[in-house]
Amino acid sequence: MRAFGALVAALAGFVWVSAAAAPSFNWALPKGVAPPPVPADNPMTPEKVELGERLFVEPALSRDFSMSCDTCHQRHRGFSETLSTHPGVDEQAGKRNAPGLANVGYFSVLTWANPANRTLEAQASDPIFGEHPVEMGMAKMEAELIRRLSADACYRRQFAAAFPEETDPISIKTVVKALGAFQRTLLSFNAPYDRAQRGEPVAFSGQAMQGAVLFEQKNCRSCHSGQNFTDNSFHDIGLPPASRDAGLIEKTGEQRDANRFRTPSLRNVGVTGPFMHDGSISSISGSILAHTRGKGGGKAPAISADEAAALSLFLETLTDKTFIESKASGGSDRRCEAP
Repeated sequence: MRAFGALVAALAGFVWVSAAAAPSFNWALPKGVAPPPVPADNPMTPEKVELGERLFVEPALSRDFSMSCDTCHQRHRGFSETLSTHPGVDEQAGKRNAPGLANVGYFSVLTWANPANRTLEAQASDPIFGEHPVEMGMAKMEAELIRRLSADACYRRQFAAAFPEETDPISIKTVVKALGAFQRTLLSFNAPYDRAQRGEPVAFSGQAMQGAVLFEQKNCRSCHSGQNFTDNSFHDIGLPPASRDAGLIEKTGEQRDANRFRTPSLRNVGVTGPFMHDGSISSISGSILAHTRGKGGGKAPAISADEAAALSLFLETLTDKTFIESKASGGSDRRCEAP
């Protein structure tokens, strides 16, 4: 439907990001979509991505072999999960909801309330080695992690192929680089919204069309902006402060940052619930209404239940079935033999 495509293109305000990517890497992106930025010290290669894909589902990255990255970031859930928060290996309660990872390579802020982690390589260490809270529980076990991976002949071959410049290819540095490379390939640009924006014939209900108009009228895109529907910034939308989570103030010490959290991307929002930093709201419409009931947001005007329903249907058009139903490329289960 051309009218919808023109409308959503106008609302999106797309700004494509330039990438310092290796020219030879095949991103398989739609025409007009630039690949995500790539650190100069971690160029993209198929070997590195394949290794990162395998590491993403590797339980040896957790203390008791009970968790991997995909425990909380499941492909069919847009690389999120259904739990509000996930307990760590020691059953310590999780603190924050696991966000979806679609297009995460474009993000300049990667966590709910830590402005310091701005690369996927830096972020990868937190769930593996972090202690507040404990997730995968490998703090002070770096040598053990290297021992586990080095004992696997397949990993020895994969690390050597992915990092031929390294004297010791298996290291914490190369583990996080491989994970970062794989996550940059989690690209989602084939939702009904995207296809309509490209002028492809896509049918939308009248209510979804109404929701697209409301998205603009109600100022939703003041925070959910750009190609990934996030401003990569932190906001207090007036939710009741969580007893165990003060938000950004924990990192900055600034009182103005109390109860401020990163704006989540709305990509694949139809499958990435529950919502909010603590996973406390189960539905899209409930999340929309929460923005208007709080006192801290200051930007969201009143929204009726009918308007929230229309907005929900519009947001459903951001769910990319091609992305969530895709199969692993083989990096996670390919057999390889010792050299």
